[in-house]
Amino acid sequence: MSYYDEIGGETTIRTIVGTFYAGVAEDEVLRPLYPEEDLEPAAERFTLFLMQYWGGPTTYSEARGHPRLRMRHAPFAVTPLTKEHWLKHFRAGLDAAQLTPEQDQQFWDYVTHAAQFMVNSFE
Repeated sequence: MSYYDEIGGETTIRTIVGTFYAGVAEDEVLRPLYPEEDLEPAAERFTLFLMQYWGGPTTYSEARGHPRLRMRHAPFAVTPLTKEHWLKHFRAGLDAAQLTPEQDQQFWDYVTHAAQFMVNSFE
């Protein structure tokens, strides 16, 4: 069984991402980084990416190709401050999903590493 299936599949990923974007929508640091007025398309892309990453359907790559995360985020200044705001809202998403401690730790380890990897500006 994949980690995706183990944690509850699409329903769980949508809970995490929905909670995350509810926080982003109200965040004075992160919201300006999202050029679309409607956050739903960004939320859907993130949902599909996480589903695929954790062993679910490959819809993300079929629609968008290789994730190329750093390249896709290069136009945006991802600073240590924005990383911390991003992690705060992702933490809320994981808390909302109510994973087991082991599942939560595995997910959190990935996102904290990925968030640090995405930092591209120290201004």
